[in-house]
Amino acid sequence: MLGTHSLALFATTVFVVNATPGVDMLFTLTQTLRHGVASGIAAALGIVAGCVVHTLVAAFGLAALLETSAALFAIVKWAGAAYLVWLAIGMLRTGASAAAPMDAPAARLAGEGAAAAAVRATSPDLARVFRQGLLTNVLNPKIAVFFLALLPQFIDAGAPDKLAAFLFLGGWFVVQGLLFLIAFVLLVAPLRRWRASAALRRGLNFAGAALFAGLAARLALVERAG
Repeated sequence: MLGTHSLALFATTVFVVNATPGVDMLFTLTQTLRHGVASGIAAALGIVAGCVVHTLVAAFGLAALLETSAALFAIVKWAGAAYLVWLAIGMLRTGASAAAPMDAPAARLAGEGAAAAAVRATSPDLARVFRQGLLTNVLNPKIAVFFLALLPQFIDAGAPDKLAAFLFLGGWFVVQGLLFLIAFVLLVAPLRRWRASAALRRGLNFAGAALFAGLAARLALVERAG
């Protein structure tokens, strides 16, 4: 479809990315538990709006690279493979931890959320929550690199329009991510308190590490064959 391939694997990858605890998930969780469904969905919409920004920046940057030099594009893809390996190693290390804690930015965000909740008991400004979600996502450079590393692996080498294929995959990522976050909000909203178990966090990290390592290996083999 539009010069893409292995869409089932792509959908699985996107699910693992969305389900792995991180800053975006924690922000959505805290907004939902503090203020309810509307605030959680506003946070989710802000986060996926950030993903739209990353998709457009990565897509048009990638198109420029393709038009300028195939060698430069190959370098970017190798850098992407190295990033996926680094990400897999980081997820393995996190999963191996007994507690599998959130990263420092997430912990900081949770602390700020608790402080804000103590000060403000009124209903939240949904536009403000949306902007916070947007900035939380857009200002994370790892997400921009991740888009450029992941999406090209699901584009056929002979695709007639690689930019259209990239935008299609980016749109898929955004829609699937939004559906996941909305389902997550509806799941946690009735709960007074919710925290993923250490076993679940370990399992998600190990699954993500295996998936990203496999994608990096596949990318390396494709480059050698080419």
